[in-house]
Amino acid sequence: MPHLEIRNLHVRADEKEILRGVDLTVGKGEIHALMGPNGSGKSTLANVIMGHPGLDVTEGQIIFEGQDITEAAVDERARMGLFMAFQYPVAIPGVTVTKYLRTVMNAHRIARGEAEISLKDFRQTVEAAMALTDVPREFSTRYLNDGFSGGEKKRMEILQMALQKPSMAILDETDSGLDIDALQVVANGVNHVAGPEMGILIITHYQRILHLVEPGFVHVLYQGRIVKQGGPELVTLLEEKGYGWIKDEVEAAAA
Repeated sequence: MPHLEIRNLHVRADEKEILRGVDLTVGKGEIHALMGPNGSGKSTLANVIMGHPGLDVTEGQIIFEGQDITEAAVDERARMGLFMAFQYPVAIPGVTVTKYLRTVMNAHRIARGEAEISLKDFRQTVEAAMALTDVPREFSTRYLNDGFSGGEKKRMEILQMALQKPSMAILDETDSGLDIDALQVVANGVNHVAGPEMGILIITHYQRILHLVEPGFVHVLYQGRIVKQGGPELVTLLEEKGYGWIKDEVEAAAA
């Protein structure tokens, strides 16, 4: 059974059709990359999988671990094991990193029928995850993402992923705006957290992160449809030729 399955998904936002029949399947332990030029619908797909209320699914289904979650609430999807790292993580002044992380961890534990985590276990777990994702321990007392650099915000996203251990992680352009050092830290974190029980969908229009976190499957989204699929060799081809040839192929097929 597929871990995440997108079936003929059509999505509108403000009466504008953005996704026009997307089919995509991600299995456990698999790393997929979704690529495509700006405006192709990549972030829309990420947001609709997570249940963004501003997007309207007009046709198709989102199936997660055998359940139709097309109409499920955002928090319900998160408790089921869906996780999204945002392209632009927001700051939450007044909420410390420690408070936020413990609240999220306990919400997932309660959803699984487990007791809340003790302060001792929480501290040990967070310190280990911070070391893994290269987040300084002093960040725990700061307000979430408040005054953080772009790279620090992205590391915080991977820290949350490491702590939550979701069964399906969607990384929406987590590599954007990062210098090479920050990109390496983020990629190392993803590689350490990835495992046989987790599916990962990396959404990007750059190739550089895909040299550090190598996908087994690559999909190209263009004008709201997946028009090309392959393996890691497709990343190299796109790096060499860009997206122009994709447009040419699509137009030739429609002629």
